[in-house]
Amino acid sequence: MVSAWATANQLVLGQRKVNDKSNEITAIPQLLKVLELAGCFVVVDAIGTQTKIAKAIIDQGADYILAVKENQGHLYEDIHDLFEEDWKYNFEGAPCSYAKVVNKNHGGIEIRQCWSISDPEHLANIRDLDRWKGVESLVMILSERQIGEERGVQDRYYITGLESDAKKILQAKRSYWGIENCLHLVLDIAFNEDHSRVRMLWQPLPC
Repeated sequence: MVSAWATANQLVLGQRKVNDKSNEITAIPQLLKVLELAGCFVVVDAIGTQTKIAKAIIDQGADYILAVKENQGHLYEDIHDLFEEDWKYNFEGAPCSYAKVVNKNHGGIEIRQCWSISDPEHLANIRDLDRWKGVESLVMILSERQIGEERGVQDRYYITGLESDAKKILQAKRSYWGIENCLHLVLDIAFNEDHSRVRMLWQPLPC
């Protein structure tokens, strides 16, 4: 089931069932069509990082933040290499927007840092970027979590239709987890959905 979650209002705006022989890639465009997206920005899992989905969001007057992972081939490779090169020089001279957030929860400390770039010369290093309608910025988010002596670090990359504003992008990504905490977790913990063994549809009783 693919759900559209409104982070500001804390409610589900719509849902589409994924066909048994398909996946979210076909269900997401169907869900987008029934939503009024003008003026909003849409955050989608990496499986939704598709050129047609990006176009559909822009065509409806919205912006997007799309995760880029290794399965995106040279798009991931080029963005990773670009930020890695700037990282070597501590982003000196790089026209980046930067933001940092530190949170204490679950007995540990979470540190999130975000860099975003919309400089045309930087974007020109990304092959076939023009296939992604509306892309304005490249983003790297570095997440660090410390619990006692244990420390984990993970970097993530994104393309977005938003202008380079690291603080705004970091807030958007943080609010995205609302669908996990306020919807998926509730369905699993409160309603025990993941452990449900119900597999039959209700049938009307015969007259």
